[in-house]
Amino acid sequence: MKHVPFADDTYITPPGREKLLHRLLFRCRIYYVLRFIFVVLRYWNIARRDLDHVTWSQASFDMFKIVEDCGGRFYITGLDNVRKVGGPVVFVGNHMSMLETQVPISIVFPYKKVVYVIKEQLRAVPFFGAYVQKCISVTRKSPAEDLKQVLVQGAEKLASGCSVIIFPQATRSVEFIPEKFNSLGVKLAKRAGVPVIPLALKTDFWGNGDLIKDFGPLSQGKTIYFEFGEPIEIKGQGRDEHERIVEFIQTRLAQWRSEEKQW
Repeated sequence: MKHVPFADDTYITPPGREKLLHRLLFRCRIYYVLRFIFVVLRYWNIARRDLDHVTWSQASFDMFKIVEDCGGRFYITGLDNVRKVGGPVVFVGNHMSMLETQVPISIVFPYKKVVYVIKEQLRAVPFFGAYVQKCISVTRKSPAEDLKQVLVQGAEKLASGCSVIIFPQATRSVEFIPEKFNSLGVKLAKRAGVPVIPLALKTDFWGNGDLIKDFGPLSQGKTIYFEFGEPIEIKGQGRDEHERIVEFIQTRLAQWRSEEKQW
């Protein structure tokens, strides 16, 4: 695997990363869409046979570079919190755009092998579906059945040493609504006896499209934020821990939006 520049606690995109070709093409979305498709196809033969974490991380890092090439500015911090836990964890984060399902693998893989909790339909998406066959899937038709699926499969993944990334919201949303942010990640961590690492993110640089939701416009003036919080051990029923995760995400989003307005 190629060198991944996430050795420090914080990574900030250096100035001047946007490609000249992207600017010459008037920053139209066709540039990043074609490069995105190329990455998916580049590793597809491996993915459909048996996708390993090294290959998946490299594909994720290629996507990371595409975002920077298209003018995306990353501010990633809290990586020391990921490194300080020797075993697997449950990452619990808000869900804003497609970007957080593409990039985090390359950020945490040097320290954690990870899988996502995904919608079952994603397994059937042509080409892309090959990349998520080993993930934990839910149908979102029966909350009780989904809970059972995540707790059973998630505990198995964690017992094998693989961390789990879960976005407890029902769907992507720019606005964070605590009432729609369930405690499934906390329940999984409690069952498996592993800590939770909160993940606050702001990824509305990559918008949702009108015709094709996954390929919306890129907003050049918005910074992409990822912040990993302090590991949280689950005690009791986990209600206090869930509230701490919610507060962490709300606080970071408020801070980032306030900074954005000042620019």
